[in-house]
Amino acid sequence: MSLPPPYRPLYLDGPQHPFIVLEGVSGIGKSTLAWALAERLGATSLHTLPTPHAGWSALINERLRALPQFAFYLSGLLHAADSIRLARAVGPVVADRYASSVVACHAAVHGVAVEEVADLLEPFRPYLETPTRTFYLSCSEAAMRERLAVKRDAKQDDLDLFVIPGRLARLLANFRTVQAAGSTAVALDTDGKSPDDLADWIIADLEAQGA
Repeated sequence: MSLPPPYRPLYLDGPQHPFIVLEGVSGIGKSTLAWALAERLGATSLHTLPTPHAGWSALINERLRALPQFAFYLSGLLHAADSIRLARAVGPVVADRYASSVVACHAAVHGVAVEEVADLLEPFRPYLETPTRTFYLSCSEAAMRERLAVKRDAKQDDLDLFVIPGRLARLLANFRTVQAAGSTAVALDTDGKSPDDLADWIIADLEAQGA
């Protein structure tokens, strides 16, 4: 489908630097690893949802039904894609969450199949930036509980992982589903590894891929 000019992605001339995505459930260590990678690579780091959407998500989740909620998260994802496009013309980009989180989390919260949410997103895929690599972080439940216990910015969604029956299991299953379908997916077990250890591994993987 050809979009009218105002709706087309905006690209800057020049090389496109690596775009790295970190995915996984809350408390797995994505933000800490994103900071470590950004420092090591001299990269731009951003969170999906970016500002201004980040400040609205709690209210949106509380007051809107499922489809308007999805539209809100889709808007944030498209906005993130614009920011990523511009930033990777200058240097590498590291994203803490991206499209996989929008699909996996929305499906888990509303009890619908991952495939149904992916179908809603599909018409907008051409607008999104394709990651160089998407690293899916995992750890044991015990490690996750320990990490969430010391997370300073824990939100209700984080707490719900262990409060709402079945929420964590659904979310983990959803991430496995989107990971299996992803062309840029790489599984990364974080148990017993420091952020620097993980950053070393990711950088070595990118170098091996010529990224």
